[in-house]
Amino acid sequence: MLLYFTSGTTGMPKMVQHDFAYPLGHILTARFWQNVTEDGLHLTLSDTGWAKAAWGKIYGQWLSGTAIMVYDFERFNPKDIMMVISKYRVTTFCAPPTVYRFLIKEDLSAYDLSALRYCVVAGEPLNPEVYHAFLKATGLKIYEGFGQTETVIQVGTWPWMEPKPGSMGRPSPGYDIVIVDDDGIPLEVGEEGQIAIRVDRGKPRGMFNGYYRDPALTASVLRGSLYYTGDLAWQDEEGYLWFVGRADDLIKTSGYRVGPFEVESALLEHPAVMECAITGVPDEQRGHVIKATVAYKYPRIIEFVPELPKTISGKIRRVQIREEDTGKVVEVTE
Repeated sequence: MLLYFTSGTTGMPKMVQHDFAYPLGHILTARFWQNVTEDGLHLTLSDTGWAKAAWGKIYGQWLSGTAIMVYDFERFNPKDIMMVISKYRVTTFCAPPTVYRFLIKEDLSAYDLSALRYCVVAGEPLNPEVYHAFLKATGLKIYEGFGQTETVIQVGTWPWMEPKPGSMGRPSPGYDIVIVDDDGIPLEVGEEGQIAIRVDRGKPRGMFNGYYRDPALTASVLRGSLYYTGDLAWQDEEGYLWFVGRADDLIKTSGYRVGPFEVESALLEHPAVMECAITGVPDEQRGHVIKATVAYKYPRIIEFVPELPKTISGKIRRVQIREEDTGKVVEVTE
C-alpha cells in the first residue's frame, strides 16, 4: 500500500491509498506525456514531499530508462533554474504554471537551451498568454497535462498532438473519460460539467483504491460506474478538454456560472500582474460578486495582497480566500 496526502486545495488534505501497481501507470506520464528518452536527462520541479515527485522524479522515468536531474534549492530563483537546464543539458522539463510565469520574465536568450527539446506543465491550468510568451522566447511548445493525487495523468497534450493553448488535451490511453452533470448523465460537446472516469470495466492502471479510513468520502466520489474527480471542464469538437475549475471554486453570480481560470487568464494578460486568484464574495442581490473579471465577468472587487495563500505544493487556496471574505462588509462597484 502507498499513501499520499492531497494538497488541501479545497479543504483538509485527504489520505489517498494506492496499490503497488500504481508506478506502472506512470509509464503514461513519463514515456508518453513527458516524452522522456533513454539518452535524455529529465528535470521535474517538485518538492520530494509532493505526489508530483512520484509523477516526475521516480516511477515513470525510471521505468522508461531516462536519467533524472535532481536540483536541491532552498528558495526558487528562475535564473538558477535556467542555469541548471543550460549547464547540465536537460532535455525534458516539467514544472507548474507558476514557474513558467517567472521564466518568461527572464531574458531566456541568455541561456543555451539547445539540448532542451520538450516542456510540459501540470498542477494547474497554464494561461494561454504564458504559453505564447514562452514559445516566442524559446521556440518550444509547452504540452499541458492533467491528473490528481488519486491518479496518474488522466488528460494530456501528447507528442503527436498540436497544443491548443489553454486546453489540457485529450484523455489518456486507458482512461475512459466523460463530462457529466450532477446526476452522472454525459453532456454534449461544449457543455460544462464534471470530469468523470468510467470504472465499470475495471479501474485504469494508476488509479487509487480509495481514501484511507474514510469510506464515506470514498463512496462520495466512486458512485456507480464513475469516479467523480471534482474538477469541471468542457470538451470541444476535436475531443480536447478545457478546464473550468474545481467544483468548489465555481462562482454563481447574477444567473451566470463563472469559472476562475478564464477570468484569471484575462487578468494575467496585463504585464503588471504576476499572479491572481478569482473568488466569489457573498452578495444579497447577485448571490455572489466576483473579485476580478471581464465582460459580464468584470471585476467588482479588487484586493491587493503581498502574496496569495497556497498549499505546500504551490496551488492557490481559493477556499481560504473565500473563508476570509465571509462576513466582510464590501463596497461593490457598478
